[in-house]
Amino acid sequence: MDVRSQIALVFHLDKCIGCHTCSIACKNVWTDRAGTEYMWWNNVETKPGTGYPTRWEDQESYRGGWRVEDGVIELRSTGKARIVPNIFHNPSMPSMDDYYEPWTYKYDDLFNAPEGDDQPTARPISMVTGEPINVEAGPNWDDDLGGSEVYAKNDPNLEDLSPEQRAQLSSVERLVFFYLPRICNHCLNPACVAACPSGALYKRGEDGIVLLNQSRCRGWRACIPACPYKKTYYNWSTGKSEKCILCFPRLESGQAPACFHSCVGRIRYLGNVLYDADRISSAALRPDHELVDAQRELILDPNDPAVIAAARESGVPDAVVESAQRSPAWKFVKEWKLALPLHVEHRTFPMLFYVPPLLPVMSIADGNLVRSDVSQLFGEVEKVRAPIAYLGKLFAAGNDGKVRYALKKQLAVRLWRRHVTVGDISAEAARDALAQADCTSEEADAIYRLTALATFDDRFVIPPFQREMALEMLDDPHVHRAEAGFGFRTAPERA
Repeated sequence: MDVRSQIALVFHLDKCIGCHTCSIACKNVWTDRAGTEYMWWNNVETKPGTGYPTRWEDQESYRGGWRVEDGVIELRSTGKARIVPNIFHNPSMPSMDDYYEPWTYKYDDLFNAPEGDDQPTARPISMVTGEPINVEAGPNWDDDLGGSEVYAKNDPNLEDLSPEQRAQLSSVERLVFFYLPRICNHCLNPACVAACPSGALYKRGEDGIVLLNQSRCRGWRACIPACPYKKTYYNWSTGKSEKCILCFPRLESGQAPACFHSCVGRIRYLGNVLYDADRISSAALRPDHELVDAQRELILDPNDPAVIAAARESGVPDAVVESAQRSPAWKFVKEWKLALPLHVEHRTFPMLFYVPPLLPVMSIADGNLVRSDVSQLFGEVEKVRAPIAYLGKLFAAGNDGKVRYALKKQLAVRLWRRHVTVGDISAEAARDALAQADCTSEEADAIYRLTALATFDDRFVIPPFQREMALEMLDDPHVHRAEAGFGFRTAPERA
């Protein structure tokens, strides 16, 4: 058993209000330089929708992540026979048009325009060429347009839905959308790291954060198509790739990342989990419908004496194990089974998990009448506005049962708390809902507290990083004092 610690993240989609404060915080801190104008390390998408870059979920075009061929896992985007032919041009890489051409406004025209009868205006100009442009796209161009015939119908996740389910999503009376914030997932099995020909990308052994060594990057851009989430970017000014670094300088000083700290809806949770690195290869070979369980099995119980002993043998400090015991990510992902990984079918095993939105519907229009779809305050899970099949495609590789379990438990918690606080739901009905959702009243109260009443310290349990110890396990720390870290055992090597 090779026990390691990994920073894990949870986004509670039932609480996201789509304010984009997280995106602006990240943009102001990290991507305000030349060549990064189009980069959004954190972005918030409207689902159903095409996302950013456009249709990033269509891996038939972008070929990200891993696939299993003849019992062997391999990259979809590249391989030994394709490295050299694709080294200067990768046909699966998004173009600037797939993102958007960043623009600003020629504000001088507002102040220096000659006197005239018309109100002066600031024309949009490209931040790449400086020439006037017609703005046709943006990082969240389809904001709040879920269900529209322009954007939502092009969502790749709709391909497996029946015509009836598609109609449910697009009918005006039942219009549904929700927000999907996205950052780098800092995966357990990152395809970007495996695809890099120069070994510039690496995964830190002490916390699992995936970083990119700018001095080693040669601008081959193999990492961009390899990432199925398209969260690695090319800086056209420096000729280097860049990506989210999870604000590791803040984490090392005990602070939450900027996007987490600024979140208005308090949807974000951060903590570390312990996992068995020896099981990653076998887990990645499992069929799609078993991948959620396979990833959860990788995560170890931090309270198990055998796991604690194995963690010590692997060099994980006791303080890190103790933080894993208090981690909100452990509770949401493994203990309560509420949080699910985004597109786990790509087998990168993302360490950003999402609590799927409940999206209840109370009534719909039926001709000139409005009829109720439910006979009680909270409707059945099967009648949520977003079809279970759509959410299953997003968060469980098509395994609808995992999404149904998470939604039923959320609904049961709401019913239980309604009984406790308002009293218009009987104890029998509330307990029956808990029993059907495989939940106890104690667990429901714990979920309620962490979801609705959590303090800053409850949401962000940051483990002690002990950078000096991590470097000593590899080499002389004075040699590497200006670097970001390598990991416990081995330095990054050429792929």
